Amino acid sequence: MRNFRCRAGEIDLVAAEGAYLIFAEVKYRGGEGCGRGAEAVTDRKQYQISKTALCYLARHGISPDTPCRFDVITVDGGQIRHVRDAFPLHPACR
Repeated sequence: MRNFRCRAGEIDLVAAEGAYLIFAEVKYRGGEGCGRGAEAVTDRKQYQISKTALCYLARHGISPDTPCRFDVITVDGGQIRHVRDAFPLHPACR
């Protein structure tokens, strides 16, 4: 696992599970004052993550047909939640 950064943006974690390449966004909230972590993964953020994932594939010579998954990991007040396949590749990136 590691992160990835390019001009399009940053992905917190890139990992592999079986045939899947996983791009994960991690959101931490110490308290309820700023809302829940998952609320921060808006449509705009999903678009940015999708663009960055495509940049990752291109930079590493990985086929865009490789099965990919977008996960969200939240830490809200000490409670950890992992949402597998939280969203698809953004439609604007297809």
